[in-house]
Amino acid sequence: MVGMVLDRSTPESFAAFEEAVSGMKELLDCHLVAGDFDYLLKIRVSDMNDFNTMHNKMLIALPGVRQIRTFFVLKEIKENAPLAF
Repeated sequence: MVGMVLDRSTPESFAAFEEAVSGMKELLDCHLVAGDFDYLLKIRVSDMNDFNTMHNKMLIALPGVRQIRTFFVLKEIKENAPLAF
């Protein structure tokens, strides 16, 4: 899970971010949320090296990103999103 905070809260910055993430095949879910983050992303990677590559090449390059906070899932209690392979 990745919490994203944008540098501006404008319709234009939200639209640019949403357009950029819409093509990310690693992204399972993206939600505009209220609270500490602007967006909450659910991604699936094979290992920490894969996440590090994704972070360095994709996440920090998304338009308008000011802050990224990651949360690693230790155990899935219930998981129902289909995976695209």
